[in-house]
Amino acid sequence: MSKFFPLIFVILWSSAFITTLPIVLNSDPFSALTFRFFIVAICFFIYCVFKKLKILISTKNLFNSFSTGVLFHGFYLGGVFYSIFVGLPAGIVALIVTLQPILTNILAGPFLKEKILFNQWIGISLGFIGSVMVIGFDVGKSLPIDGVVSAIIALLAITSSTIWQKKVSNNIPLAVNNMYQAIGAVIFHFFILLFIFDKPFLNINLQFLLAMSHQIFLVSLGAFSILMYLIKKNSASKTVSLFFLIPIVTASMAWLFLNENLTTFDLIGFIIASSGVFIATRK
Repeated sequence: MSKFFPLIFVILWSSAFITTLPIVLNSDPFSALTFRFFIVAICFFIYCVFKKLKILISTKNLFNSFSTGVLFHGFYLGGVFYSIFVGLPAGIVALIVTLQPILTNILAGPFLKEKILFNQWIGISLGFIGSVMVIGFDVGKSLPIDGVVSAIIALLAITSSTIWQKKVSNNIPLAVNNMYQAIGAVIFHFFILLFIFDKPFLNINLQFLLAMSHQIFLVSLGAFSILMYLIKKNSASKTVSLFFLIPIVTASMAWLFLNENLTTFDLIGFIIASSGVFIATRK
């Protein structure tokens, strides 16, 4: 079953960009994420109790779980949700954050002692060119600048969190680790609601509940658990190489379900960027 995890992960992770739109149409990003991870934390808690897993962990492991939770679910998802909330198309958001494998390969050398090869630098260059083709000529025109900045923050967050998760590599059960990560996310987003974001709102209707259920059960409980498993079992660079598939899958889903248009120039940029990420991360 585990051999299908990469394919399942790509499909579920890509779909999250699509269901984010109906969520932010009915809520601000941080109220939605507080709601989401409160439910996620409860689900993992119930699972841990049912499986009789040891919930009390050391201070070091607690800090590591909270840290990765704030980076993954706080800065990364907060950046993604906010960028879509202010009008940045889901496909563009996916392209920006999917440059993660390039940054991960750059940082894996000094932090994880992974050697960076010449082909990886070629891939970095192509990935950068492709992303500029899609977003570089439109910033300040059709694309909201704050949305682009938020997506870049999300990119930096998921890159650093992947490196950190691989480096600390807790020996605690996956469900316990995910529970504390979710608790860290709840605290992070609730803090933003209290002290930073001044217009919170949450309209719980059928559209919101369907989209949120998808993100809770299929993405947070499903895709994210698969990602944590893959990071633990594989190298960081091998795991994040899956992300080069996400822009095309997300763009296809956005075209199919959200009626988002892509120009020929955008498609060429997508192909170049995805090819660059593939070259940078292949063996």
